[in-house]
Amino acid sequence: MIPGPEPIAQECVEGYLYAVAPLRLLLFRRPPARGRYWVPVSGKVDPADPSWEAALRRELSEETGLSGAYPLEPLDWHVAFRSEAGPLWRLHAYAVRVDPAFVPRLSEEHDAFAWYSAEAAIEALHFPDNQDAVRRLRAVAAGRPATV
Repeated sequence: MIPGPEPIAQECVEGYLYAVAPLRLLLFRRPPARGRYWVPVSGKVDPADPSWEAALRRELSEETGLSGAYPLEPLDWHVAFRSEAGPLWRLHAYAVRVDPAFVPRLSEEHDAFAWYSAEAAIEALHFPDNQDAVRRLRAVAAGRPATV
């Protein structure tokens, strides 16, 4: 018997907070114990979350204090990756437009935040899939389809 594709053990979401005029992205730095990487907001989809979008809104509130009505724009980008423990996880990315004056409230998951131009964000982000998502976000912010 030929095995089928490996099942996804955990769905995850990430949100790329951005403002326009000019385009800037808000990135967050993990503390030293978590690699000190610059990252977007991210997290696992919990069983109680009714959708990926609901999971992302929960994560945004927990990690930045962002609340209220704001649009989530799918980046039409999903990437499977191995968790540290080994199972296959899948990430769903969204663009999240915020007011340029937004100041996040940091959670214990991050020790700093900074606004970056898209080009500087691509340089600052550690993971290549995060860099690809920023390229997609540039298209979304310009009103084009989210393609790399």
